[in-house]
Amino acid sequence: MDYKFNPKRIYIEEGALEYPAGRFIKDKFSDKGVPIKIIKTHQRITGIPGKTREQGYREAKKTLVVGIRKSKDFQTCKPSAHYQLPLSTSCPGLCKYCYLNTTLGKKPYLRVYVNIDDILQKAKKYIEERAPEETIFEGAATSDPLPVEEYTGNLKESIEFFAKEPLGRFRFVTKFTNVDSLLSISHNEKTRIRFSLNTDTIIDKHEQGTPGLIDRIKASGKVAEAGYPTGFIIAPIFMYPGFKEEYSELFKKLKEELADTKVTDIPFELITHRFTNRAKKNIEETFPDHDLPMDESERRFKYGQFGYGKYLYSKEEMEDMKSFFEDQIKEHFPTGELTYFV
Repeated sequence: MDYKFNPKRIYIEEGALEYPAGRFIKDKFSDKGVPIKIIKTHQRITGIPGKTREQGYREAKKTLVVGIRKSKDFQTCKPSAHYQLPLSTSCPGLCKYCYLNTTLGKKPYLRVYVNIDDILQKAKKYIEERAPEETIFEGAATSDPLPVEEYTGNLKESIEFFAKEPLGRFRFVTKFTNVDSLLSISHNEKTRIRFSLNTDTIIDKHEQGTPGLIDRIKASGKVAEAGYPTGFIIAPIFMYPGFKEEYSELFKKLKEELADTKVTDIPFELITHRFTNRAKKNIEETFPDHDLPMDESERRFKYGQFGYGKYLYSKEEMEDMKSFFEDQIKEHFPTGELTYFV
């Protein structure tokens, strides 16, 4: 299946046409007959169709907004990095559980920024402020930047920038597989490319519009072969009949793919499935026929640091899962590291 992102409609902030990426996107899709609307600002988008939340959501996922990032400050990004590197927002995937369904509103359209030089110069200032400590930037805090890379080149620019920064580090995570354009870039091992993995069952049921497990694993092999530091997020982890067997098979396939590469220090970030009342309500409106396991009576409620609570697996279930995944990592990747399990 082709997972190439082909927008159905495009909004371009008029100032974005002063940048090469803005002009490239306009010319490319004008030639294809894609409707393009020039707008004053990317901050307020109207006209995305959809009478229901489900329809609006799906149409937004086919909408590309091209803008200029004017905000001066970067958001922090704990615990994985010091700052977000704001390259884009949203993602063409239709993952039912995605937290962006809650944070990006009812119509989570894809937005890209074309003033990459300004963004990277701001990153350089943050690096200088924290010297002599290293500063880590996360490129996928509110997006999956890989599907729009062929239209912006922002990842390439970022990777090349950080390759020359002794105290700067870049990282991003993706579910997508179009990594070929990144393989020949001089990265100087300053960029870590992580892949979000899950079992075939979970991908088939809950991660529509994204590549399958084997394709993601093969893409990670290409990245590792190109010398990039690599890492993996397994999330969200679900308990279901046979889940241990399937997650064990995931580790076996991953080990086979990476066996001939030089990758050693592989970090694993593991996140179990959890949900809030607000997220459940949004999911039920966006995916009326969803089959996510969100029965509050089967979960443990825990208040979070931001004043609202989440429904988690029980402490006993969490301990059992953590022990299982620790064993899987030790067995298949003895030099790997369980960065965190939540």
